[in-house]
Amino acid sequence: MYAKEGKIPRDLIVFGEDWGAHPSSTQHLVKRLAKNRNVLWINSIGLRKPRLNGSDFRRLIMKLVALVDSGESPKGFEQTGLVEIVQPRAIPFPGNKWVRVVNKILLTRLIKPKIISAKLRNPVLWISLPTAVDVIGELGESAVVYYCGDDFGALAGVDHVPVLQLEKELAQKADLILAASSVIANKFNTTRTRVIPHGVDFELFSNAAPRAIDLPANGPVAGFYGSLADWLDIDLICETARRLPHWTFVLIGSVSTDISKLKEVSNIRLLGPRKHKDLPGYSQHWNVSFLPFRKTRQIWACNPLKLREYLAAGRPIISTEFPALDGYRDLISTVKTADEFSQALNDSLSDNASKRDDRRARVRNESWASRAQTVAQLIDSL
Repeated sequence: MYAKEGKIPRDLIVFGEDWGAHPSSTQHLVKRLAKNRNVLWINSIGLRKPRLNGSDFRRLIMKLVALVDSGESPKGFEQTGLVEIVQPRAIPFPGNKWVRVVNKILLTRLIKPKIISAKLRNPVLWISLPTAVDVIGELGESAVVYYCGDDFGALAGVDHVPVLQLEKELAQKADLILAASSVIANKFNTTRTRVIPHGVDFELFSNAAPRAIDLPANGPVAGFYGSLADWLDIDLICETARRLPHWTFVLIGSVSTDISKLKEVSNIRLLGPRKHKDLPGYSQHWNVSFLPFRKTRQIWACNPLKLREYLAAGRPIISTEFPALDGYRDLISTVKTADEFSQALNDSLSDNASKRDDRRARVRNESWASRAQTVAQLIDSL
């Protein structure tokens, strides 16, 4: 049980992103918290206005399909104990005062009956996206938690100005603010803010997994998984790959930036997105995991989930500089240039089982279950 002795675990009403196959930090925590409390999960109501492009059109269609769906929870929710996932009826236009009024009415009418039917006890309202701020005080919640996993002023795909204003309102109303990094925490009132670093599914990434069938087998392999977005240092990757033609550079993930330069380099492989549960089949078997980030405001505030997952997988890690490396720097090679990156890759070939054990040992006690226990104690003590 996660609650303190004598405390009845409070149920949760969670406003998060769309529940999906690749879990966010909110999803990791909530899945563990839901083992001894009921949870009502509300999918995203959007952090920006829709744009006239194919991606937004497909997302709109998915939302519409979900609205008329039978209402069954996605696969996996029955095992976690979650009550229900709600596809919200809301207009994705953050900051517009009239839309805010309409959305508050729509969301309240949709969610209140579900709270009653689920018989949620003393529920805490958990908000991970500032666009849900207007429901505060409308759902009979006993307390409000703001879980901030990103710097919304720098996050791609966000209407920054209105969302930051909504976040300011949310931070003022929240009884507790949970920040994923100290950089993020510094934005908020220190008396109500706690830093909750990301955890790791240690068993998934440390237990031996079969080698992925599409992972290149010839020569040493350097690998990365995650969004292929603007924060990647594509020039650094390409220049290093050209210097080491006997290495293969594998990148896994969905694309949200121009990757034409990557496609031009013969020893770079773009494998597309993979399910979270399948990632150990790659990260345990390539020679090196790498974190090739540019120095951006978003990266400086981030606490990437893959960092601890890479450590749990055991393979050497090469990274550009960012603050979340603190606490692990003795286990990671940091680089700035293609020369340094190339040298670190060649040095990594002397890695051994003892070093792999050291990496795993560093994050063995940093599981999501451990993080959830800390969060549960904070929530149930509000």
